[in-house]
Amino acid sequence: MNKNLIRRTALVAVAGAASLVLAACGSSDDTSAGHDGSSSSPSASSSAPASQGQHNAADVAFAKGMIPHHRQAVEMADLAPTRAESAEVKKLADEIRKAQDPEIKTLSGWLTSWGEQVPAEGAMDHSAHGMAGMMTAEEMEKLKDSSGKAFDNAFMEMMIKHHEGAVAMAKTEKAEGAFSDAKTMADAIITSQTAEITRMNSLLGRS
Repeated sequence: MNKNLIRRTALVAVAGAASLVLAACGSSDDTSAGHDGSSSSPSASSSAPASQGQHNAADVAFAKGMIPHHRQAVEMADLAPTRAESAEVKKLADEIRKAQDPEIKTLSGWLTSWGEQVPAEGAMDHSAHGMAGMMTAEEMEKLKDSSGKAFDNAFMEMMIKHHEGAVAMAKTEKAEGAFSDAKTMADAIITSQTAEITRMNSLLGRS
């Protein structure tokens, strides 16, 4: 009887092992991704996302949206030294450029590390205007053609609208994003650009 019991136990064990092998093969045939995930060691699969930082679709959307947004703000700020009359407006434009240029580089670096496409330089002209406070090509041309007090007022009116769009995008990132560095940048954008909106409203006599 003992021999029969041992034989039965061995058969059950073999059958169980065979079903496990079949199950594993079945799962690897379904998707190559599943096979890759199951074949790599735990340390390899966990270290790759850790080196890039955990991110989600909201983080990607934030970076892809904020890059052309910042580029346009820098383009607007670049006009101030030769067109603005007010020293305050020139100072503000310089601060905007110094804050947003490095952020463009950081955002681009994140997208590259995530295997995402960095928006092309001219993307703002075609797809991004009208989004989150972006200026149209006509508005940009009008700003370029103005000078003195007219430029000061137009610059601040447009930049307030532009900043409000950036703050809205940053709030979305804070609420929906997963990448901690992006959420930290979003927080900084909300703080700095809200303060600049207050300054510009004050300079426009709206405080």
